Amino acid sequence: MNLCPCGTNMEYADCCEPFISGNKIAATAEELMRARYSAHDKVAVDFLYNSTHPDHRTNYDHKGTKSWAEKSQWLGLEVVATSTDSADGERGEVEFIARFRDKGVIRNHHERGHFVKLDGHWLFTEGEMIKSPPVTVSKIGRNDPCGCGSGKKFKKCCGQ
Repeated sequence: MNLCPCGTNMEYADCCEPFISGNKIAATAEELMRARYSAHDKVAVDFLYNSTHPDHRTNYDHKGTKSWAEKSQWLGLEVVATSTDSADGERGEVEFIARFRDKGVIRNHHERGHFVKLDGHWLFTEGEMIKSPPVTVSKIGRNDPCGCGSGKKFKKCCGQ
């Protein structure tokens, strides 16, 4: 079985490949975003370029994108949320987390991708990175109950 990299548990030939090969048009912004993730996995950089809105192609680095896609190991995609502008259905957003290994380090690319319809085709315009919430640490006082659940004061338990 050749599962699609986008995480739908469908065969690649029945999922993203028809979009990447140009045999099918994405019906939703999410379908296009999933195909773009799969295109990174399959190093289909022409599709990445062609599925980007023409007004947003000026900084596209074809060679750099290809090199990054080839050198990365694509580990999975999680779609967090999707929305479509209900007024005209011509704008969409897809929040996703793309997991990949780059130079031996596992990374999470958390983004809200923006899409628009142009002549009936969904196209990627830009993405905004979603920052992880800051790590918060509660300071445990010496006389507070120990966080391990022992029932002892912190200073007499794990605080020693």
